[in-house]
Amino acid sequence: MRGVQQRPRTRNLRVSNRRQRRQQHLLDVKVRSRKAVQHRNRRVLVFLSKIALVIGLAAGIYLGAGAGARRFFFDNPDYQLSTIEAQTDGTLQREQILQTAGLHEGKNIFRVNLARVHDRLQQLPQVDEVQVVRKLPGEIDIKITERKPIAWITGEKQISDPFSAEAAFLVDGRGVLMREKKLLPEYLGLPLISGCTNEPLEAGKIVESFEAKAALELLSLSARSFLQTRFQIREIDLSKGYCMVMTDKNHTQVTLAFNDLGPQLQRLEKFLAYCDDSRQELATVNLMVQRNIPVTFTKSAVDVINETIKPNEEPRIMKAIPAHESPKFGTFSVTKPRVAPKDSANPASPHVRRAIPMTSPKKEKANGQ
Repeated sequence: MRGVQQRPRTRNLRVSNRRQRRQQHLLDVKVRSRKAVQHRNRRVLVFLSKIALVIGLAAGIYLGAGAGARRFFFDNPDYQLSTIEAQTDGTLQREQILQTAGLHEGKNIFRVNLARVHDRLQQLPQVDEVQVVRKLPGEIDIKITERKPIAWITGEKQISDPFSAEAAFLVDGRGVLMREKKLLPEYLGLPLISGCTNEPLEAGKIVESFEAKAALELLSLSARSFLQTRFQIREIDLSKGYCMVMTDKNHTQVTLAFNDLGPQLQRLEKFLAYCDDSRQELATVNLMVQRNIPVTFTKSAVDVINETIKPNEEPRIMKAIPAHESPKFGTFSVTKPRVAPKDSANPASPHVRRAIPMTSPKKEKANGQ
């Protein structure tokens, strides 16, 4: 339009040059980085303050709880140990139990470490299981189950009295060796395992030799079978090394191998059943072989007693017969002796006729002169 005045065209000119723009950018970056550092420092300070507050709070709770526990529990005279109950099913004495556990009356019950007491008592060779219970306000109960010995064991070949022998130890079914301070009368009837020379025997240790383990297995199997009442083991000899010789109360000797004890004991049961049926006593038997088993028998005790009291054959009593002079040669001839008959009045004592001495005619004339 002609009447409208148009503005002149102008170029887009920058207010600042390149150098000014660069300096302005650098200043802006410095301001932003300074704010970021301040913000980061503030966050770190807040975090450290929170940690310090938590630590201080925890320390205060710990110290306060410790002081309260000492005041109300550990230093409280109401929780002093006044009663210690020690129960055992064996030969352990109360003094020995308390000395091993480190317990005594008057000690604070909360200062007793029950786990430590349990471990100390468990280290005794004759202890099998231990139970330690704390009963408030001042009682601790100790219940001990002792190991049950099943035999004596020694490295010697022959021991007459294991009670007094220092080389003999008691052993339980697990093979734990022990030496009792107080020996009970029932220990006298325990069988003896002798000749165990392949390992050192010491109280508290477990037997590791193959021979000793086989002997313990033999005792365990015999206790669960017919042999418990029919064949009472008195000794197991391991001195031969390749076998073990088992002896019972009747001095019957049974030779067994170290392995396959079950079948061997079954064969022994058959032999014992045969002996019961035939009224014989077994003397020796070798169960190491399966066929043609060597076996010997002996007379039973009943037969020996009967033969001693009432013999099978009566003693023969010879009757004295007078001698006669031979008319031809002047010698004496004696007839064959005969058994004298028993007296009817007293059958227990046979009638014996006294011998009458005979003299020759020549000797009579000499005496008459």
